[in-house]
Amino acid sequence: MDYAEIPTVRPSPHFDPGSDASVLRKAMKGFGTDEAAIINVLSRRTSHERQQIMLKYQQAFGRDLVKDLKSELSGKFEDGIIALMTPLPIYLAQEINNAIAGIGTNERTLVEILCTRDNASLMEIKNAYYHRYHKKLENDLGGDTSGDFRRLLISMCACSRDEHNHDPALANNLAQQLYHAGEGKMGTDEAEFNRILSSYSYPLLRCVFEEYSKISKKSFGDAINAELSGDLKLGMQAIYTSILNRPEYFAKELRAAMAGLGTNDRALIRLVVSRCEIDMGNIKQEYHKLYKKPLDQDIKSEISGDFKKIILGMVEGSG
Repeated sequence: MDYAEIPTVRPSPHFDPGSDASVLRKAMKGFGTDEAAIINVLSRRTSHERQQIMLKYQQAFGRDLVKDLKSELSGKFEDGIIALMTPLPIYLAQEINNAIAGIGTNERTLVEILCTRDNASLMEIKNAYYHRYHKKLENDLGGDTSGDFRRLLISMCACSRDEHNHDPALANNLAQQLYHAGEGKMGTDEAEFNRILSSYSYPLLRCVFEEYSKISKKSFGDAINAELSGDLKLGMQAIYTSILNRPEYFAKELRAAMAGLGTNDRALIRLVVSRCEIDMGNIKQEYHKLYKKPLDQDIKSEISGDFKKIILGMVEGSG
């Protein structure tokens, strides 16, 4: 399913970083903070524009904008603003590090970041990780995950998916290989699933999945559910869903971040910050389709205050 990506945060038509820097300085000078002014500027600028505002702020006032924001803000609102002010590859590298630091690993975060992006995005994240932590991402993942799940993540980190070969003539043969690696044999050849899902282009894999359902009489998604388990299943499902319909995958992740008792604020911030300049418009459409209500309505009922305003600012956009 190829679709036109609809961002909710777009480059400002009459962008003036100097004026924005001035508005932000005024919002933080004197007693109290004008949170509305900060939200109004930062939720409506792209990541690239926010970096320019930081430079203008430093040039005009001899101050560090991020430090000033940190000293004025607190809680989840501060977390959301600092995520916005961090260049996306660095922010996602930090999120990966957080997912593997300490005791236990947040596999869902690793899957969300590493199993749904194209080669160029993954390469930027890998480079940012190395610059930030002076360690190779593959090595850190290898130390924190194991078995077939580790192999899947390290395959993603190779950033070498063939994004150009869309030849549908290959689809039937690849579908046969997938069938014989899973349903068509006793046990499952996880390495074959990994090889095929991490090597070929999305358009070609969509054809492969069509062919698979003709051979098997059920979807490849059903085969993943039946043949795999644990973290590997989670990773393969993410790749499968994002190949068929990436906005649907992110709509489901947003729902998961808000479902049950309490909200996973960290996941909510990351999902919104990382998709608002890409396809948040599409994600909102899929969310409405899946859950029969608007995404912003669920956000309003889950979070509050300035944190709610900054998240809604990105989700609703200026257009």
